Amino acid sequence: MEGIRDSLMHGMAPAPVEANATGMPNMRHRHGMFMHMSFFWGHDALILFSGWPGTHFGMYFLALIFVFVLSVLVEWLCHCRLVSDASDSLAGGLAQTAAYGVRVGLAYMVMLAVMSFNVGVFLMAVAGHALGFFLFGSRVFRKRPPACGKLENLGPMSC
Repeated sequence: MEGIRDSLMHGMAPAPVEANATGMPNMRHRHGMFMHMSFFWGHDALILFSGWPGTHFGMYFLALIFVFVLSVLVEWLCHCRLVSDASDSLAGGLAQTAAYGVRVGLAYMVMLAVMSFNVGVFLMAVAGHALGFFLFGSRVFRKRPPACGKLENLGPMSC
């Protein structure tokens, strides 16, 4: 009891656990919204921001498109060369570092969206990464063939 009182004093009250219709536990958010603890279908999800996308199907569809575009953008940043390899200047290093920071930040946003446990969000994130790799990382659109005898890395491993 003393541990609970100490956590309440510091504003870290544990969220009550409830069961959904399938008997799986849900975490109840303090503002009355449910956070699923297992994969679920449906447009009533909480993705990235409080109250977004809400209960409207159009906003849910917009959220799916947003996650898809973020995933494609992460793959583009992973495979593009924004700064040439010949640039050894401080400005080139800072530009590479800034691009890396943006890519990691966007990748974490995709990860947090997938942690909503919504199957639609998960599928759109995977589809976005796959399309992004197809467009920017696969050999389909490569201008020059790879060097003979060398194995290529597959996208995420080279990031």
